[in-house]
Amino acid sequence: MPRCWKRSALNVHLRRATLADIPAMIELDRSSNAAHWTWQQYAARITDEELSAAQHFALVALDAFGSAQGIVAPDSPPVIAFLVASRIDKEWEVENIVVAERVRRRGIGFCLATRLVEHVRHENDRSIFLEVRESNRSARMLYRKLGFQEVGRRTGYYANPPEDAIICCMTL
Repeated sequence: MPRCWKRSALNVHLRRATLADIPAMIELDRSSNAAHWTWQQYAARITDEELSAAQHFALVALDAFGSAQGIVAPDSPPVIAFLVASRIDKEWEVENIVVAERVRRRGIGFCLATRLVEHVRHENDRSIFLEVRESNRSARMLYRKLGFQEVGRRTGYYANPPEDAIICCMTL
């Protein structure tokens, strides 16, 4: 996939996630309030099988500039963000989206989500759902900017700390 965003010394490229990206994805999700998945859970959504590719969408964002300039440690993959979504019938669910703290608020999450929306439209599917922590104001603002509407609440959905989830939907 082509370059997506260039801002504040970032040269971000998006591409489909591979099995080799899983350790970096796990490291990112452990440093955030995201759902902490196992290697196997990520692997189930990152595969070359045609059926699974039609049911799952996993992207990573790479800081090509930072890795080329030696800003990113040479032994760590330059994965700075990722998005994982799954499809059931004509509806998609964003299951996990994480942006490294050091590069937040630079449009990377917007770019990942926009690529998902483009993919869903291309597939002629009809909607995208997601849950977000009630306290995650920046993510909620991002989703509103993308066109999601807050349509419900799941009481006590999150743990550590306990918190309600806001259910968001985008109809295409």
